[in-house]
Amino acid sequence: MAVLTADLCALELPCVKRRAGVLASVFSLPTADFGFALDAFFDFMQKSGLTVWQVLPLGPPLMDGSPYQCSSSFALNPAFLSDEVLRVDAGFAAQSSLTDRKQGRGLTIELQHEWSLFQVNEAHWLDDYALFMAIKSSEHGVQWVEWQPGLRDRQPLALAHFADLHADLLFSIKFEQFLLQRQWQRVVGSARRRGILVYGDLPIFVAGDSADIWANRSLFQLDECGLPIAVAGVPPDYFSMTGQRWGNPLFNWDKMQSDGFIWWRARFKRHVALFDWVRIDHFRGLAAYWSIPATCHTAIDGQWINAPGYALLEVLAQDCGNTLPVIAEDLGVITDDVVALRKAFSLPGMLILQFAFDSDELNPYLPANHEPDSVVYTGTHDNDTTLGWWLGLDEPAKLHVRALLNEQLSIPMDEPMPMALIHAAMASVAQLAVIPMADWLNCDSRGRINTPGTLSGNWLWRFSLDALSDELALTIRQLIEKTHRLV
Repeated sequence: MAVLTADLCALELPCVKRRAGVLASVFSLPTADFGFALDAFFDFMQKSGLTVWQVLPLGPPLMDGSPYQCSSSFALNPAFLSDEVLRVDAGFAAQSSLTDRKQGRGLTIELQHEWSLFQVNEAHWLDDYALFMAIKSSEHGVQWVEWQPGLRDRQPLALAHFADLHADLLFSIKFEQFLLQRQWQRVVGSARRRGILVYGDLPIFVAGDSADIWANRSLFQLDECGLPIAVAGVPPDYFSMTGQRWGNPLFNWDKMQSDGFIWWRARFKRHVALFDWVRIDHFRGLAAYWSIPATCHTAIDGQWINAPGYALLEVLAQDCGNTLPVIAEDLGVITDDVVALRKAFSLPGMLILQFAFDSDELNPYLPANHEPDSVVYTGTHDNDTTLGWWLGLDEPAKLHVRALLNEQLSIPMDEPMPMALIHAAMASVAQLAVIPMADWLNCDSRGRINTPGTLSGNWLWRFSLDALSDELALTIRQLIEKTHRLV
């Protein structure tokens, strides 16, 4: 299968032109898959003048549904496979049924060739992922550290025996990933034809119960049983007084650096083949990461430990022609070393307007302090919607917000929310402005995607095609034209 982006680094970087975009995860789309509803969504974006589509990670999520906790850093979420697209896929014989197509029967000669290439090109992750998922199914879904020892510890004879017994299932899992990549290729092509670029998301850490860790135990801080010694998270912050204990096993950076960052390079190559730009989530973890003893139930007792971020990014930049198509998620506790690392590789950072109004005039998120090499948002997937945030403020706080927006960007004092904050983002000097779909749709807190620190009720919000009206498209386009973001 041809890669999605043959020469990604030849594309325009995000801060070359003023652009406007939308954050809309695949699971929030009308059919929550790679189906034809995306084409209608892209039509709406084109009418609106929106030229960047940002998505959350596309991997297969674990039980809580979080796209930041997946069973693989390389695989795509099987839930995104579209039956309607598969039914009309010209790579199969016309008379083949949907079941035949999902099982790899009825392929044309051209599609057989693509399938063969896919297996060879992606074998470095695909084989382990298929084994991991097949074994997990046979072990009733328990975590890999609880599997029978031969499979848990990847003993060659045990794996070979399992593979022989479950050859059909392994084929099915691999072929499903082939179909998913084929459909994603169609999605990206559909966006590009409309002048829309796709902006993806790479979580810095990986889930403990993942094929990545099962197949690469030496690259992570694990004990002899495969359990984490220390886990990832962040110290107390805006979202939680006790910090956030994410629970991801931490990298064994010494081991990774000693082999030339082979795993990271493969992971990054996979992402730049899928997207035009890649946001590295929790970028600050490449400068220093918050290490929490695995026995601690909160993040309070963690400590900062330095990471070899410069060495890693230098290698990734070399692999990509010395120009990284990366946006750094530099939120949270940002120190001088994080800023220096980002600027050393000319990476745009992020600005969140909901964070701008609760401190003094030095707050970096205030519009007056924005810099062009940035991506500005009203909020992210972890924030409440702008309307929900606004309704939660008291009257003095609301007056303070309005006064600052008026003073710094001439936003009218009576402009309604969330449009006032959207207007502020679009008027920012930041070259790229990305607005969550729920804000474009004027949603209250019922449109919130995720509440950090909670395990239920997240990653569920979805909008309908009916909401994508011509009236809304015109409103967005007029704002984009007014703020000089029409490409």
